[in-house]
Amino acid sequence: MALRSHIVGCGAYLPDRVVANAELAQSLDTSDAWIVERTGIHQRHIAAAGEFTSDLAAAAARAALSHAGLAAGDIDLIVLATATPDRTFPATAARVQAKLGMTRGAAFDVQAVCSGFIYALAVADNFVRVGQARTALVIGAETFSRILDWTDRGTCVLFGDGAGAVVLRATAAEPGGAGILSTHLHSDGRYEDLLYVDGGPSSTQTVGHLRMVGREVFRHAVTNLAAVVGEALAANGLTADAIDWLVPHQANQRIMDSTARKLGLPAERVISTVARHANTSAASVPLALAEGVRDGRIRQGQLLLLEAMGGGFTWGACLARW
Repeated sequence: MALRSHIVGCGAYLPDRVVANAELAQSLDTSDAWIVERTGIHQRHIAAAGEFTSDLAAAAARAALSHAGLAAGDIDLIVLATATPDRTFPATAARVQAKLGMTRGAAFDVQAVCSGFIYALAVADNFVRVGQARTALVIGAETFSRILDWTDRGTCVLFGDGAGAVVLRATAAEPGGAGILSTHLHSDGRYEDLLYVDGGPSSTQTVGHLRMVGREVFRHAVTNLAAVVGEALAANGLTADAIDWLVPHQANQRIMDSTARKLGLPAERVISTVARHANTSAASVPLALAEGVRDGRIRQGQLLLLEAMGGGFTWGACLARW
């Protein structure tokens, strides 16, 4: 029997502290109007001192398990996407496993920056499809505030902290049935210097700060995202008008608007949380998904297109029926 991953639960967590643009303008040469005009961002959440990526991830995981009506003991795989792990090792996923009280199965991290959740979803989906896992927890969690240069107005205003998670369960693959229909992943390491962190244990033995050439990243993002979305639709014999909801990486409102225009999708069919969450990297897609489910916009039987692009460059898409 052919298997498919069915998303049976989703959850989210955002730190308590909210930093509005006006607060950043007190220490930077910027303004609320400048940030909103260029990015669509009004505020972001920032993790508290002593609040780690694994804490955010575990909170989102608990919410997803509760939504699915499952317990940690039902999970046999955790795949966690993050570019801001608690430690160099062990994997943050293993720390989440311990926090949840899960003592069987496997837990590991994947790192594809802002595309990380799509990558993690693809990995977990493949585990389910070949029968190596029956119930998987896929998490995107970040504390990007820890790797920002808070004197660089071109980057520090863009990012926030948060976590989102989904629970996958194996189900029979039936025509028109719910579940992940396909995933599509890409990378091109030639563009590393356009979006990177200038540190690491092997190179500088320091954490480093995020660096970005914004205009070039924007240009590549619009092109690559439109291409991978087209690839996902073509692989399933569908056209853009079949999409009920586009759930994109929340990097910048202008990038999301451009992608929607290329697809011919109205803004009303795009889940956008960037105004309140900013760019939460690997957490942004599951955070947006959880919000769409929680407020009732996403309903059973609807077709969702998830997509993201991040440093590396990496990019990818997932087509799923809710």
